Amino acid sequence: MTQLEDVQNGPAQVPLAIDCVGIRGLELPLVVRDRAQGRQHTVARVDMGVELPSAFKGTHMSRFVEALEDWGEEVNYHSVRRLLEDVKQRLAACRAYVLFRFPYFVSKRAPVSGSAGVVCYPCRLTGEADERGKTSFLLELEAPVMTVCPCSKAISVEGAHSQRAQVRMSLRLRGFAWLEEFIDIAEKAASSPVYTSLKREDEKFVTERAFAAPTFVEDVVRAVAHDLARHPQVASFRVEVESSESIHCHNAFAWIESET
Repeated sequence: MTQLEDVQNGPAQVPLAIDCVGIRGLELPLVVRDRAQGRQHTVARVDMGVELPSAFKGTHMSRFVEALEDWGEEVNYHSVRRLLEDVKQRLAACRAYVLFRFPYFVSKRAPVSGSAGVVCYPCRLTGEADERGKTSFLLELEAPVMTVCPCSKAISVEGAHSQRAQVRMSLRLRGFAWLEEFIDIAEKAASSPVYTSLKREDEKFVTERAFAAPTFVEDVVRAVAHDLARHPQVASFRVEVESSESIHCHNAFAWIESET
């Protein structure tokens, strides 16, 4: 059988090192840990890459896919670390990178009727391994909430403007923590959580509870940052709150970055 030329291992025309080269947007089934059910099956879009030395023309893209096919594990610190080390070995690389984008689903019951509905929380998990074998992780998630404007409530004879807001967290963790812990932190900081299924009695309850706890984006971001700073597994964080203002033609936002 004729041996095929391995072009990727040839010299580069422009001998510059590449910080990261790989594949993006590969879709695959994923298993994540679920506080209520133990495990949850979802789907992920995956990016993977490695550092490429200046001497090589290209990387071997098919080996990323092979590594994922052989991996097929539940997402956790140890399994992702194994995946990164496998990628480094397969591609003879010093550094490797993987990013999982996936929806995480929580079944929430309405506060009065108990009507169940699933709420989706977009998540991202990034893992990086360096030449010394040190692995770092970044967990990102987004939680929808409701806010009522304190100023509008204070100056209005009747009513106040309310709107959907998004709480976005980027977390460097020391160890394992449930995604639900951070969802709870976001929802507790707002005027109210949001729900998928609400009966009339639920709408009454949610509206009255929200209007009893008006919050600016500044209030929400401070409350979330306060709780994240005291979370035993959070090493550092960035939290941003963005409000889709209902009576303005712009959004309002605030963020806090900190190391604990």
